[in-house]
Amino acid sequence: MFEQKNEKLVPMSAFIRRMVVHIGIVGALVSGALSIGVAGYHWLAGLNWVDSLLNASMILGGMGPVDTLTNVAAKLFASFYALFSGLLFIAGMSIILVPVIHRILHKFHMDENDV
Repeated sequence: MFEQKNEKLVPMSAFIRRMVVHIGIVGALVSGALSIGVAGYHWLAGLNWVDSLLNASMILGGMGPVDTLTNVAAKLFASFYALFSGLLFIAGMSIILVPVIHRILHKFHMDENDV
């Protein structure tokens, strides 16, 4: 997927394409996670769709829940969803930063005549 140590650095256009693909992957992961959160808040907490979207977005964004949860199932879901969202944030940032870090390290390890 990425160029090897003995290969030349890819052109900027290929790097930008690579970044767009990685950002798209993270966007798909976030969309899926948001859908899980909205469904959970709607069916387990009994919130309407808009309030479910608000709560799931706030948890996924790291801000915290908006509505008070009244039943045990909703509280358990919110707790696991918050932990899942934190791990998703770490994974998403890793996926986005991998091409950048690879490019920096690749350029750092290249010989001067390879540039």
